[in-house]
Amino acid sequence: MKIGTKEFDVKNKTYIMGILNVTPDSFSDGGKWNHMDAALAHAEEMIREGTAILDIGGESTRPGHQQITEEEEIERVAPVIEAVKARFDIPVSIDSYKAKVAAAAIEAGADLVNDIWGLKYDPEMAGLIARTGVACCLMHNKNNTEYQDFYPDMLQETAECVKLAKEAGIADDKIILDPGVGFGKNYEQNLETILHMERFHELGYPMLLGTSRKSVIGLTLDLPADQRVEGTLVTTVMAVMKKYAFVRVHDIKENQRTIRMTEAILKAGEN
Repeated sequence: MKIGTKEFDVKNKTYIMGILNVTPDSFSDGGKWNHMDAALAHAEEMIREGTAILDIGGESTRPGHQQITEEEEIERVAPVIEAVKARFDIPVSIDSYKAKVAAAAIEAGADLVNDIWGLKYDPEMAGLIARTGVACCLMHNKNNTEYQDFYPDMLQETAECVKLAKEAGIADDKIILDPGVGFGKNYEQNLETILHMERFHELGYPMLLGTSRKSVIGLTLDLPADQRVEGTLVTTVMAVMKKYAFVRVHDIKENQRTIRMTEAILKAGEN
């Protein structure tokens, strides 16, 4: 799979998508990187530690977040994307579900659209992605936690995202899927999503897991957001073992070491 100028072996490796929030209110690191110098310094550090893609977001999507205007979101993300692309040779993802924001981000140099609503929020998003030829990550999400049959329903709802992508003309080799841990799911459903995450391979696309520092870890371990790295690492091990191509995380160095160790053990078993 090609994202930007980089080729990704999505069948045999797990890559890190590093989180760069240029927001004042993200649940885990709000306000730490929302100034240009701090954002660029953090981007450089994440790249040095092993990030393969930088995911830049300008609006917090934590539970109860305050939605901001498209203009404000663009003002936050576009200059940072432009500056990152000018300084570093790395694919950049825009974390937004709004087509106008995604369009400005792509113009600034973004190579991938990470849409937490899987093309279901903004009817213009699928067409934009198809026209520009960028990659996309489509996440499972819904406004409630009600399911008749949890996993089959979730797979069907994610298949609807794929259908929207295909109808708009987005190529198969530009689609990544995300089971959406922390979105449209209660605590038990989040655990079940992680436990059986390999079931998403039924849909036939590279998979991304995003659990970093999330509430399911905080509730399990009774820990605040800045103390959830070990819990995140457990889910990263499971993602590697279940052949996920990407993990979206805050703590790059720790997750990179975890991936390398897990891959080495799995490789030994193949010999």
